[in-house]
Amino acid sequence: METEVKKLEEEFGKDLSGVCDALGIEALRVKYLGRKAEINRLFSMVPSLSKEAKGIWGKNLNILKNKISLAIEEKLKSLGTKEEKIDLTYPAARLEKGSRHILSAVSEEICSVFEKLGFTVVEGTEIEDEWHNFSALNIPLDHPSRDAFDTFYLDIPQPQEKHRGKFLLRSHTSPSQARVMSVSKPPLAVISPGRVYRPDAVDASHSFMFHQVEGFAIDKNINFAHLKGVLLNFVKLFFSPDVNLRFRPHFFPFTEPSAEVDISCFICKGKKDKCSLCKGKGWLEILGCGMIHPKVLENCGIDSKKYKGFAFGMGVERPAMLKYGINDIRLFYENDVKFLEQF
Repeated sequence: METEVKKLEEEFGKDLSGVCDALGIEALRVKYLGRKAEINRLFSMVPSLSKEAKGIWGKNLNILKNKISLAIEEKLKSLGTKEEKIDLTYPAARLEKGSRHILSAVSEEICSVFEKLGFTVVEGTEIEDEWHNFSALNIPLDHPSRDAFDTFYLDIPQPQEKHRGKFLLRSHTSPSQARVMSVSKPPLAVISPGRVYRPDAVDASHSFMFHQVEGFAIDKNINFAHLKGVLLNFVKLFFSPDVNLRFRPHFFPFTEPSAEVDISCFICKGKKDKCSLCKGKGWLEILGCGMIHPKVLENCGIDSKKYKGFAFGMGVERPAMLKYGINDIRLFYENDVKFLEQF
């Protein structure tokens, strides 16, 4: 036993003197203090010794083990005290900064323009009921938009008020209009941004989740000319002072009369020749609008004989794509840093 202990101590001394880095120290620790270390084999021999020898060699082995452990710690400390030269003139790593997502920035810019025109921003809820999303807005029970193929219905308990129907992920931001009109008295001028959901197949121009901005105004003497004036001011402030508007007759259940609105192409300025944006049409569709249907006013507790109003709604992705020349809606949601850093 005495010979083996002495041999182990000498081997450790030689190995310790040859170590010059932290990896070597760790290898040394495993070799002499690990589970399969030689010192553990010597410890396993102690029980077979005489009673007197057990006490002597048990004590000696513990002293050796502590000595090895202490020597390893001291060696590690000595390696750590060597000063590392640092070149203070070497360029530091670039500090990455975050920024507003382009859709958030565009949505805020749209709302900011309407705030300058006297509108108040009100954000609605993404989980709605059938009454606010459809019925209050004069959308009949047999309308295709109520079908499960066009709306995300939620498998949660229905509202306590049974007439409100099922819960769903709102398919447009117009429910905000119904909620504001139900609790506030005219005159009103409100703009409401937010996410909306429809089970569309994803492609370059469609997504199952996208963003909209809904706006409306209600007062005693409001007419279609006020609507045209507000939208003309918006497009000139948001896109370019050179753009013009074109209104095309359309149908929406919640407005009458209704229209879709185009702006003149601000790239080719109506010249149409080989324009990559308008594809030679000279016009770009941006939103839908109209005078609020009397039934919508009545559903929300507003006297339709005393008050009139207009409403409009637009996506956020389309104006962003038009303004910045983006040709694929999926780019907004892929979180490609190279794309996002451009804005």
